[in-house]
Amino acid sequence: MARTTQRNTSRRPAIKVKEEPATKIFALGGLNEIGKNMYCIEHEDEIVIIDAGVKFASEGLPGINYVIPDYTYLKQNSNKIRGVFITHGHEDHIGGIPFLLQSVPIQFIYASPLACAMIQKKLEEAKLTEATNLIQIDNESIIRTKYFIIGFFNTNHSIPESLGIIVNTPNGRIVETGDFKFDLTPISTPADFQVMSFMGETGVDLLLSDSTNAEIPSFSISEKQVSLSVQEEFRKAKGRIIVATFASNILRVQQIVEVSVKFNRKILVFGRSMESNLQIARQLGYIKCPESFFITNEEARDLPDNEITILCTGSQGEALAALSRIANGTHRQIRIKPGDTVVFSSNPIPGNQASVSRVINRLYRAGARVLDNSSISNLHTSGHASQEEQKLMMLLTKPKYFFPVHGEYRMLVIHGKLYEEVGGDKDHVFILSNGDTILLQDHVCTLGPRVHADDIYVDGNDISGLSTAVLHDRQILSEDGMVSVLISMDSHEGTLLSEPVIMSRGFVYMKDSLELIHDAEVLVGEKVSELIQGKTTFNEIKQTIRTTLSTYFYQKTKRNPIIIPVIMNKK
Repeated sequence: MARTTQRNTSRRPAIKVKEEPATKIFALGGLNEIGKNMYCIEHEDEIVIIDAGVKFASEGLPGINYVIPDYTYLKQNSNKIRGVFITHGHEDHIGGIPFLLQSVPIQFIYASPLACAMIQKKLEEAKLTEATNLIQIDNESIIRTKYFIIGFFNTNHSIPESLGIIVNTPNGRIVETGDFKFDLTPISTPADFQVMSFMGETGVDLLLSDSTNAEIPSFSISEKQVSLSVQEEFRKAKGRIIVATFASNILRVQQIVEVSVKFNRKILVFGRSMESNLQIARQLGYIKCPESFFITNEEARDLPDNEITILCTGSQGEALAALSRIANGTHRQIRIKPGDTVVFSSNPIPGNQASVSRVINRLYRAGARVLDNSSISNLHTSGHASQEEQKLMMLLTKPKYFFPVHGEYRMLVIHGKLYEEVGGDKDHVFILSNGDTILLQDHVCTLGPRVHADDIYVDGNDISGLSTAVLHDRQILSEDGMVSVLISMDSHEGTLLSEPVIMSRGFVYMKDSLELIHDAEVLVGEKVSELIQGKTTFNEIKQTIRTTLSTYFYQKTKRNPIIIPVIMNKK
């Protein structure tokens, strides 16, 4: 009898392929604002940080020097950090490094030679030179970690050696442009168009791109055009020329120095940051000028006005910067003369327009001729891409997903619309806030859970967060004022020695509010009398006074003044 065999038709269990954990991308600063750029990419036990900037305080932040990101998440995950990678040497990208190093151990900071020199100067001033290792990089550098392969490409900006950053992860390629523009006739190193195009052909999964000028159509003008406009103003000026620009705008400073040499004008430099950056740029060869052209104020007294250029800080109307003090007549060495030409070679940062306007008015009042940037004068060009340049970056890199960064909310939204205009999927745009995360997994991006992100206000060099609470009190004082409450009591007997006395500063006008104040004094007296008849503490008495008066004053005035109880106790 023939033997039959029975085939086993049951399916073999599929071999499970271990899924790669997601790569997390998020910003701790730089979204819905101009400044304090800090972008993080995390995969399992590794984090790389791109930039560590500050934001300069606006007029609405009284007494505050800087705003920095809250570094809590980085503190909690400090063992994962493999380095900070710097795109370029501007304050909104490197200014937070001393504060970061005070909070988080960072072994390596990677930056171009110019940015390294600027960071080194900051570390020396903060006495943090031993806190990290500065590693110089360029567009040909490659940094490898366990999970990341990091490369760089040249971009154009208002400072030399600006870099875009390529981060290859287990889940796909991420590109961060840094601040950029496309200048077809640059006065510095040309952008790496070929590298951007190659990335587009080989695949970019997520593009993080500068949104600052997303509202401005067309292309930005070339630095060479600005140079020609500046030369024309130097040719026409009969007296001294005072040029105000960002100290970190090295390419513009270079232009001013070169045109001063061309027209045989000696150069006076005012502003600590201007002096520092000029020295660094000269040492690295970005600014070439005979030493004899830099003079002191004493030497300038012996020269005619038409042979002097004054290069200074203060283009944003900062109260303590050199130009503001010159305009106010409070500068120890320089005063405005009729016939002076003042050139603002910059555009006001959003929020600074009022400050700049005040300085310009004072300069006019002192007799100066003031030139600021306009479509006619072309005394400044932005270092940030306008709409057509932003589109070109997308067309070159061809990102599958788009994450607009470095801009206020409306700028991010407009930049996202530009991505759609060049053929991007509107569902692949991420308009986020600081702390929101993107999860990149197997070349697909989705929203992830939030991480902690907040602002820290820095008063002087304090980064403890105390300045944040102090600022809150200052804002209340500026809006709602202060009320002090004087209580005289005998805690042993449990009685008040006199009626409470309330005084107001900046809250209500005392003479016009006698009834309000009297009723408040009676109310506090009743509450405190009732409290001290039993067992209590001074803290409980103070809290009762604050709660009682805060509720009462808000009901009557819809304002919340700071309440300061002062208790005098009979011994």
